[in-house]
Amino acid sequence: MTSIRRRTLTLIIGLMFLGFAVISVLNLHDSNHEITEVYDAQLAQNARLLQGVMRMPLANKEYATLYKAFNSALAEAVPKVDGHPYESKIAFQVWSGEGEILVHTTSAPTLSAAPDKPGFSDVVDVNNRHWRAFVLEDKQNGMRIWVGERDDVRDDLVERIVRHTLWPNVLGSLILAAMVWLAIGWGLKPLADMAATLRARHSGSLEPLQLTPLPSELEPMQAALNRMLAHIQEVLGRERRFIADAAHEMRTPLAVLKVHAQNLMEAQTEESRRESLAHLIAGVDRTSRLVNQLLTLARIEPQSAMPVPSPTDLAACVRDSLAQLTPWVLSKGLELVFDVDDGVYPLRVDPTVINIALNNLVTNAANFSPTQGQITVRLSKDADHYTLTVEDEGPGIEASEHSRLLERFYSRGNDQGAGLGLAIVKRIADRLGGQISLENRPQGGMRATLDLPCP
Repeated sequence: MTSIRRRTLTLIIGLMFLGFAVISVLNLHDSNHEITEVYDAQLAQNARLLQGVMRMPLANKEYATLYKAFNSALAEAVPKVDGHPYESKIAFQVWSGEGEILVHTTSAPTLSAAPDKPGFSDVVDVNNRHWRAFVLEDKQNGMRIWVGERDDVRDDLVERIVRHTLWPNVLGSLILAAMVWLAIGWGLKPLADMAATLRARHSGSLEPLQLTPLPSELEPMQAALNRMLAHIQEVLGRERRFIADAAHEMRTPLAVLKVHAQNLMEAQTEESRRESLAHLIAGVDRTSRLVNQLLTLARIEPQSAMPVPSPTDLAACVRDSLAQLTPWVLSKGLELVFDVDDGVYPLRVDPTVINIALNNLVTNAANFSPTQGQITVRLSKDADHYTLTVEDEGPGIEASEHSRLLERFYSRGNDQGAGLGLAIVKRIADRLGGQISLENRPQGGMRATLDLPCP
């Protein structure tokens, strides 16, 4: 794509030359009109002056002497020596009432007939040369005065005016174009500096830009770039944390799986092989759960972007999730009870998120519940929040350990646990603007409470 500088310069210079061309055409038209007006006025004035001279009160013989002196003086004019080149292109002549030429210049055109219509007119002589003429009729003295000027005089004058005004304008326009080029370059220098800074940065550099001084037009761009760099840093940070967590947590299960596989290979009896195989399968199951929980934890990072979901009924989400969990809970010899207050629980939330949180809470409660125990899920609402609680009848945990249970990879009392279940629930609570809390029940067992703000 064309550079901003070139596009801007092309537009400005194009408009400038277009305006210059329009102004030149208008100037040419106005020059032609004004020159025509001025020269027409001079023709009329010369005719009046000549009329005044011809009206001098002289005797008839003296008139003849005057006409002879006029013609003699006009015939002696040598434009290239002691006159002007235009003299031969300006002429006048005077006719008597009988049509006799009384006075004329040597450059006067030969007309087919004496003009009979007073005023301005365009005349073509016998040599096919064009004249602009003015005829003044003097009825008092019986004379007709004709003053003319060749058109090429005016055309030459217009050409000189255009040439003397056009070339300075063209030269000035070129100088102005160069100055505009430099001015645009100076105006775009901060943008060029920003581009040079970005090109000079290392490909792995994610530090925010700190360009000062910076024009106000580029401040939003720098802010947007810094936000993008910060977002990339967050994404890379989540990836690093996920890789570190996975590497840390997968090391032990894989080592355990290797030990069980070696025991399976070295087993001497069928009973030993079955026992090693059972341990191996259990280890694979635990590793699968760990991988799934790691992926879930990475997917619900608080910093990651999450689209605003459409409103849904929180009670319906909880009911659907518990319906999926009931067979598994029953298979463990436990009873699952759902207690919900009447009413509607509208909430902008992805049902999958609620399903993940409830699965972890119920699974955690089931792992610590005794056989034939009961897991109770309650949903209630207050003026500004919803409360979802999961209660079990297990032994409970010391109050000093409650806060640590929400940390990643901290597990207490469950050898098969990865220490991620409650951490995932905490991440979900943070994403939804709520909070998760743990407490021991007075009658025994643990209560996990998830508070979510009402819309």
